[in-house]
Amino acid sequence: MNEDLNREQMKEVFEEVSHYFFLLSEPTRLKILYALCDGEQPVGTIVKQIEANQANVSRQLNMLYQAKILQRRKNGAQVYYRIEDENAIQLCRVVCAQMVEKVIQQTSRLTQAPVDSFVVKQG
Repeated sequence: MNEDLNREQMKEVFEEVSHYFFLLSEPTRLKILYALCDGEQPVGTIVKQIEANQANVSRQLNMLYQAKILQRRKNGAQVYYRIEDENAIQLCRVVCAQMVEKVIQQTSRLTQAPVDSFVVKQG
């Protein structure tokens, strides 16, 4: 445990980390963050970019906003979102970069593996 924090404080830290990972565990929310990496976007543009329905995107945007990962502003009838918590983006980038490497390695193994290595065992 961290020497600067007591057990109760560490418990609170673990709860916060767990909640943070929960927020980042949903693919639609990750797609939203990815769409916003290049800057502020209106909701309609986010919906088109991530190819999801408006209701689901709005629900996920609201969760990220409530968690202070995103910031929003209104301009007339349009609502614009931008990233508020740069730590979330840095974390996503690190994890996604590792997953890209994993997918590339798996794909190269599959394309190099002999066909007979995919024999299905019959039970």
